[in-house]
Amino acid sequence: MIKTLLLASAASALLAGAASAADLPRRAAPPPVFTAVPVFTWSGFYIGTQTGYVITDNGPIRTQGNDAFTRNNVQQGFRPAQIRSDVDGLTSLGGGIGYNYQFTPGSGFVVGFEADATWTDISKRPVYFSQRQDPAAFRQTLDWLGTVRGRLGYAFDRVFVYGTGGFAYGNVLYRSRFFSLAAGNPLAYTGQFDGVETGFAYGGGIEYAIPTDSFLNRFNFIGSFLKADAVTLKAEYLHYDLGSRNVLVAGGLLPAAPGSYTSRFRTEGDLIRAGFNYKFSGF
Repeated sequence: MIKTLLLASAASALLAGAASAADLPRRAAPPPVFTAVPVFTWSGFYIGTQTGYVITDNGPIRTQGNDAFTRNNVQQGFRPAQIRSDVDGLTSLGGGIGYNYQFTPGSGFVVGFEADATWTDISKRPVYFSQRQDPAAFRQTLDWLGTVRGRLGYAFDRVFVYGTGGFAYGNVLYRSRFFSLAAGNPLAYTGQFDGVETGFAYGGGIEYAIPTDSFLNRFNFIGSFLKADAVTLKAEYLHYDLGSRNVLVAGGLLPAAPGSYTSRFRTEGDLIRAGFNYKFSGF
């Protein structure tokens, strides 16, 4: 009888222990830690550089006489009523600085501003010979071009498409020189303007932010000491117009040359360029 009671007590203790063990929490691997992928934003300051190609659309240099004698010379073709001065060519290196603000990170509208300057060194030297072989030499140059523009566009994550427009300015040189073959080819009339002209520019472009894991980020030299967030590549088109100017052509080295002329110059063209920017954190 006692033996039976002992066996029953042992069995009850084993069952109670098994039940208690079932209530204990099970050991399991901890859940994985979720790390959110940063969403790219175009907000922030940037600095960069670019180069490109200029296609001028200056139109003809037009000349008119300011008195009966010089007006007759233009009418007879002794001096050119107009002569073309278009010229195309590569631009040298330029640079810019700007700021963007993106309303919603990832994809969304972006507004900003940019100021830049490009060394163009575009020059044209047309020469005209009349039937009397009296030469007329002109020169028109655009040494450099600067702009201060607003930008408005839409970002598709790392791709930004935008339109732009604003103020343009640049240093130009306009020169007219008329010679007289009958008097030994001295300079009979001359006139020149060398200074800054102002106008406007407008256009558009596309910009792409290189992913941080791209091998192209090896070119982010500036990021090692200025903490640039990203490097962006851009392609841009701008139309610029610096307006027109009249240049008085008179007072050469031939005292007997009467009267004067006026030559009208215009500076206008298209700039196609590509470059890259270093982008910094926005606020």
